[in-house]
Amino acid sequence: KGKGKGPQGKRVTLKMAKNLIRVSFSGRRRLDLSKMGITTFPKCILELADVEELDLSRNMLKKIPNIIEKFQNLLWLDLHSNQLDELPTTIGTLQNLTFLNVCNNKLTTKSLPEELKLLKNLRTLNLGLNCLDSVPTTLGSLRELTDLGLFDNALTAIPKSVRKLPKIEKMNVKRNPLPELMEKEDEVEFVKRIETLHLVQEKDLCPSCLQMCQGERDEMKRLENMTPSPSDKPSFPSLITPNSTARDNQEEWRVR
Repeated sequence: KGKGKGPQGKRVTLKMAKNLIRVSFSGRRRLDLSKMGITTFPKCILELADVEELDLSRNMLKKIPNIIEKFQNLLWLDLHSNQLDELPTTIGTLQNLTFLNVCNNKLTTKSLPEELKLLKNLRTLNLGLNCLDSVPTTLGSLRELTDLGLFDNALTAIPKSVRKLPKIEKMNVKRNPLPELMEKEDEVEFVKRIETLHLVQEKDLCPSCLQMCQGERDEMKRLENMTPSPSDKPSFPSLITPNSTARDNQEEWRVR
């Protein structure tokens, strides 16, 4: 097999990569190498390191090398759905990054480089679907963050420095063993349980259960009777029986 060739992919050449550059409406150039079965970072793309956006998502990459620092113009980097168990320390040199997606990998809290805190212009950071057991407090340095994905990890707490980020608009922490989320799940489970109805005949109930059910039914009737009706509710007593009044004088109002 050729270098960099994955089981379901093919080796990326410079010519191939050049043909995969797309220009957005805003003039940004994106190198799209997603869904190609790439297993190793294709070093040939260093020739295209002046692109503003790089998409390596949905591949089989296990490592991003330190040479990623060559992509100094990057505003947007998508690495989601690979097999990354670490990020290079040089990622902190990509000072222009506003978007970083490393969702659905094998990252642990220890494998997140402290240099992430250097990405001062980052607005979107997706760390969901990884193996994080805590959130580094240093992420509180990312003062421009508006969108933070932390879903589907093993988090039991969110540090105050992260919760209090000044520009944060969306923080997805779903499906983590956070105490507040566990309480909500218990409430939902309780609602599900009380929605289950078992219908039985009165003769099959023991005296105490029958008395309790009758008491609850009487209480519901009492509450219904106490419900005030609007005083301005319109009343049409002559329409209780269809045409009861109209039958006598219908010749007067019928259009002739």
